[in-house]
Amino acid sequence: MRRGTPHADDVIAEDSTAELETALRNGPFHVALRAAITARGLPLQRVQHHLWRYGVKVGVTSLSYWQQGARRPQRPESLRAVRALEEILQLPDESLIRLLTQDDERAQHPAGRSYRSLVEASGALEELLTELEAPLDGGLHTLGLHERVRIGTHRELLAREAHHIVRAHRDGMDRFVAVHHGDPGCAPDRMSVHALENCRTGRIRRHHDTGVLVAELLFDTRLRAGDTFLFRYAVEDGTAGVSREYVRGFGVAGGQYALQVRFDDGSLPVRCHRFVQHSAAAPRSGRQDLAVSAHHRSVHLVEPRLRPGILGIGWDWE
Repeated sequence: MRRGTPHADDVIAEDSTAELETALRNGPFHVALRAAITARGLPLQRVQHHLWRYGVKVGVTSLSYWQQGARRPQRPESLRAVRALEEILQLPDESLIRLLTQDDERAQHPAGRSYRSLVEASGALEELLTELEAPLDGGLHTLGLHERVRIGTHRELLAREAHHIVRAHRDGMDRFVAVHHGDPGCAPDRMSVHALENCRTGRIRRHHDTGVLVAELLFDTRLRAGDTFLFRYAVEDGTAGVSREYVRGFGVAGGQYALQVRFDDGSLPVRCHRFVQHSAAAPRSGRQDLAVSAHHRSVHLVEPRLRPGILGIGWDWE
């Protein structure tokens, strides 16, 4: 019998066994931990009490963050707690530790866009912006941005629509340069840009090797420093293969950002998550599961205040 095995009233509920086995096999760590705690029927206070018996002190808040994916156990004391949890929750030896290692490897080598592709796209973007004589900051500060991404019947990135609220931080601003980075294998020549509200389409430039498209959106008015402006535009894509994520990069801090991904009626992913990267070279972090609405066939995230870096939603198909 394992040292410190809990009382028999904590027996694993049979109807949760299958879910727990799947989580232990596939991960990620926080999903497996949550499934194990649920299957055991243990409130977090009881889990904390059992850890104390092993001489490990972990707060209830930390345990809650671990099973939500908001934080990860990394310090030596936290890793001691994970090993103790394997015994407390009657899990196979090294099962949770193994998932932590796997999650770290996935963060260092994500399944989505590679470091090379992001760097190459960044270089291509600078070239295109220079060609349009557009400043990197655009002269506009983002107060709010709401993006809607549509995934098509064949699981492709079909289109996206953006609703911007901006404030000019210098006089004379009369345009915005929109950027679209298609999925690997996309064809920028077949993409189209549509000005939907309070703007019209100007020059469009494409970089075929990286799938980057930039387009001027003209305001038909010159903003003065401090003026606000609202506009909407859309990009029709649908030129690449199966899409597995949507990422958005931000060079400067800004206001609120909301991203909604809607899936076609015939294609719904099995799971979705959000993630962040401080830069193209940094590992992904802050992974959190997102609930997919089966009725609306969509998933979303909201960031109250943007910070420089990369933010996105990823999803797994069957």
